[in-house]
Amino acid sequence: MDKNTIDEGKTLGLVAYLTLFGTLIAFFMNQDKKNPFTAFHIRQGLGLGILYMIIAFLVSSMDSMMVSMSFWIFFSILYFYGLIGAISGKMNKIPLIGDVFQNVFKSIGQ
Repeated sequence: MDKNTIDEGKTLGLVAYLTLFGTLIAFFMNQDKKNPFTAFHIRQGLGLGILYMIIAFLVSSMDSMMVSMSFWIFFSILYFYGLIGAISGKMNKIPLIGDVFQNVFKSIGQ
């Protein structure tokens, strides 16, 4: 991927990690140009957002502050990792689950 494509997609790649609303905004704004860098980060952000909602539902039923804080720290690190990748212009997959997100949401951005 060339530097121009990455530079054009950085802003929307960053927006893709700002909650599920940011992911939706990035998705719809990427429909015109179909930037592959942005599409990569949209898939990662969407996967993180959906996984966050599923696990948050389970964690909230446990009623434990230690479990809740561990959950928040874990997802904060994953989101921060994705943000840093988008800002620096790299297509780093989220550790452990990034490949799954790319495969499940492969139709996004094509």
